[in-house]
Amino acid sequence: MSAGVQARVLIIARDDGLAGPLAEGLDRLGWRTITARGPYAGIAALADLQIEAAIVDLHSGGPEARTLARRLKAACAPRRLPVVAIGAPDDEDLDFDLILAPPLHPAQAVLRLENLVRMAVAEEEYELRQETFAEKNRALEAADIDPAPFRVLAIGEPAPQFLALSNALTRSGAEVVGAFTAYTAFDYLHERPFDTVVLWAGDNPNEALSIAAGMRRNTRLYHVPALLYMREESYLTMSEAFHRGVSDVASPGTAESETAGRVMELARSYRRQTATRKALEHARSSGLMDPATGLFTRELFATHLGRLAQASRIRNRPLSVCVLKVSERAEVAEARAQGWLDRAVPQIGAMIGRLVRVEDTAARLSHEVFALALPATPAAAARAAGERIAAVIGCTAFEAGDRKSTRLNSSHVVISYAVFCLKKKIKKTLYLHCIRHLQLSTMLRHVQVLTVLLLQPSVHMREL
Repeated sequence: MSAGVQARVLIIARDDGLAGPLAEGLDRLGWRTITARGPYAGIAALADLQIEAAIVDLHSGGPEARTLARRLKAACAPRRLPVVAIGAPDDEDLDFDLILAPPLHPAQAVLRLENLVRMAVAEEEYELRQETFAEKNRALEAADIDPAPFRVLAIGEPAPQFLALSNALTRSGAEVVGAFTAYTAFDYLHERPFDTVVLWAGDNPNEALSIAAGMRRNTRLYHVPALLYMREESYLTMSEAFHRGVSDVASPGTAESETAGRVMELARSYRRQTATRKALEHARSSGLMDPATGLFTRELFATHLGRLAQASRIRNRPLSVCVLKVSERAEVAEARAQGWLDRAVPQIGAMIGRLVRVEDTAARLSHEVFALALPATPAAAARAAGERIAAVIGCTAFEAGDRKSTRLNSSHVVISYAVFCLKKKIKKTLYLHCIRHLQLSTMLRHVQVLTVLLLQPSVHMREL
């Protein structure tokens, strides 16, 4: 394998019937691919490259392809590898994280891969947090998957084709709730949880797409999958549907039982993600967190970061650390002198905790210094996260007190940030790269515990 290959997705297929167009589309969308013609070539690619996910063509792979997921996952252990199958849903293929019907559109594949890769990283983070909390004599809540029947929201007019699909879902064991309009649908979505949504395009697919787009703009509904059920003669293209936030597309021309199986696959994957996400979020109630912000304390973060750094090397994943600090400015000094800043800092910390992914670890290192550990995140993505958080906080007004009308605004609260990225080199040496150094010397005085922890025993720091 060439050292310059930076493939993210491994496709295993004996021919290019399905794999060729899929690989070209994924490459265009930024998910570089490498194709293997058999299991042995695929396992060799996993050993040499930082593959984030694998796609297996069941049709061209033959009988051995149905057991390939287990072998690929074992080859990557302890790194979790999401493996997607292209084929018909089958209870015998439960080792696959997701089974999607052919042909698999590249935009659809990207949506599913992003979710699955995030779920894999979150599950790795959950295991590490279990170890960290056990060291502190605390138990992290188990990531148990809800055994209740899948809850499906069917949105659209009661057309015969749509009713037939709803009946097929009910026969499959799902609880189906119907909503005729978008208003009713969002009322249901805000009142109760659903594992997936089925949208009937009917004569007006734009309304269905607007619902899907609205879900993607809502942080609570962002991850809920949506299947678009539309007529085969619809003017709407699959590419447009996937770019509007639809997770899968089906038509009445396909048997209702097969489409129902695809809906159940989406619901199963989502419920697994939800279980891990809830378990990580419950860490805030462990009693170990900073009481004012709900973030990791300095000591807890140092312990966990050491475990993260070791795991990133073993799993061959990048790890970035982002440090954020309230900037030293005249306005900030005035706010600090009048006590306004003391009231705003807990609000800032709580906001930082809400602006990161559930698999990220946010900590309060000191009164005005915060840190983020971003697993499986390269330097460029970490810098974007730091910039985004600093921008959101910079344009947010904070209450200065119950009886004060003064509010802290963007002129008072400006966040500086520094990003460090840990990378695994050929000789297994960790290099600490500083890619942003706003008030770096001030920040590093607050994070000596991090540098001491990470600089072992041969860690070099280089300012780019």
